[in-house]
Amino acid sequence: MPDGIQNFFNYAVIIYSALLVSSYIAMVILAYQQHKRHKTYHYEKNTIDQLRTSPYTPGVSIVAPAYNEEKTIINNVNSLLSLDYPDYEVVIVNDGSKDDTLKLLVETFQLVKVPYAYVEKIKTKPVRGVYKTSSDNAAFKRLTVVDKENGGTKADASNAGVNIVSNKYFVCTDVDCIIDKYALYRVVWPTMTSSRKVIAVSASMRMSNGCDVRKGQMVEPRPPHSLIPLFQDLEYTRSYLVGKQALSAINAMQNVSGGFGFFDTEIVIKAGGYDGDSFAEDMDMVARMIRYMCDSGEDYRVVQIPETCCWTEGPSTIKVLARQRTRWGRGLLQFFIVHRDMVFNKTYRQYGFVTLPYILLFEMLAPLIEFTGYIMLLYLIITGGVNYKTVWLTFFGLYCFAQALTLTIISYDIYTGNSFRKRRSYLWFMLASLLEPFLYHPLNVFYSLRGYVKHIFGAKMVWGNMTRKGFQQQPGTEAEAAQPVPAAEEAEIQEIEE
Repeated sequence: MPDGIQNFFNYAVIIYSALLVSSYIAMVILAYQQHKRHKTYHYEKNTIDQLRTSPYTPGVSIVAPAYNEEKTIINNVNSLLSLDYPDYEVVIVNDGSKDDTLKLLVETFQLVKVPYAYVEKIKTKPVRGVYKTSSDNAAFKRLTVVDKENGGTKADASNAGVNIVSNKYFVCTDVDCIIDKYALYRVVWPTMTSSRKVIAVSASMRMSNGCDVRKGQMVEPRPPHSLIPLFQDLEYTRSYLVGKQALSAINAMQNVSGGFGFFDTEIVIKAGGYDGDSFAEDMDMVARMIRYMCDSGEDYRVVQIPETCCWTEGPSTIKVLARQRTRWGRGLLQFFIVHRDMVFNKTYRQYGFVTLPYILLFEMLAPLIEFTGYIMLLYLIITGGVNYKTVWLTFFGLYCFAQALTLTIISYDIYTGNSFRKRRSYLWFMLASLLEPFLYHPLNVFYSLRGYVKHIFGAKMVWGNMTRKGFQQQPGTEAEAAQPVPAAEEAEIQEIEE
């Protein structure tokens, strides 16, 4: 290899690594300032008491699509109906389930089909009926079930729910997520205290794998004790407590999680709702909301709060992880193709000049750059062109920085009150951090590239089933934890090669 190419490669690695480390240092500082500001002006008990009694507290709708959820749907809906908030409704969208999901809902909650003037503000597959309870049970009266033809994606079901909600704000979640009892207070608070219009709020999400869950409520958060969910828990915590907090500090949030996201209903409808063709519908939705606000010349905020409001069960096998991350990779490439006109476009403010360039350089291009680096390193090893002292020094420096970042994340988690009850639980995070560069990160690089390739070559994708264990309350005393039940299914994209 010519010396010029080798020197270019060496300098490129150094510059890229320096930029990446610098960006993380900047985010750590911004995140700390955001955490401190939130800690100073947000008092949990005072906030809840004010919102619980205030006549100005807005109503909130919860939209939860369901597809073939018969094994867990009743427990999950009961959990949603038991949240603490003065004015909220739960909208379950039965997306053409082929099992007894709808039947169980009708029987358990005494539902009857009601005449309803369904207005299709966002285009969806046809709605077959709307169900409300005939019971006098006050909790049941919060529930609305929408039965529709299967739309093939969560986005289509979510849009049907948005069409029917009656409140100014809504939360979009997965029906099998575990939502904190006080979550709605936490996401509503920024809309009532911000001087600018808050169009969306994101809260921290964590893995429910290994947690103590009873009667659909989180009793004790615990770190997963199997590697794949443990890696994801660390990854989620790093993203929410550092990355998103930093971007929120400068109003440059990139997305609001599809697992638990709080949105302004009117702006979502005006932005066109969720895109059913997108493989990154959560990121795409925020981009379209920001596009609408900026094109209209309106000021806005997208806020990240540090509190954990939702727990979701993450993939526990390599096969399911591969499917998920391949879809994410495909969605990221698709997202940039669709929204490429927003990059470095002054109309879109921080989102166009900070968020999208950062995602492009350090998220979308990162797998390509890393894969090229692996190939170059292998070539240099074979040809004897490696300066091992420099390689090991660079790797050791980055590895130590990663461990320092993990310690920072743990300190932020404790500072914000999201901490595990037993501090020794954080030893699992340290274990994940030590192993992540060797086991988890290379897998994500490979699956991201796989997603890019599938999108470029147009591989068809259909909705199949992803097996989750789920939670079900077992008979017994309050001291008995919920045990997993087998094979609860959730719709998940699978690829079909032509």
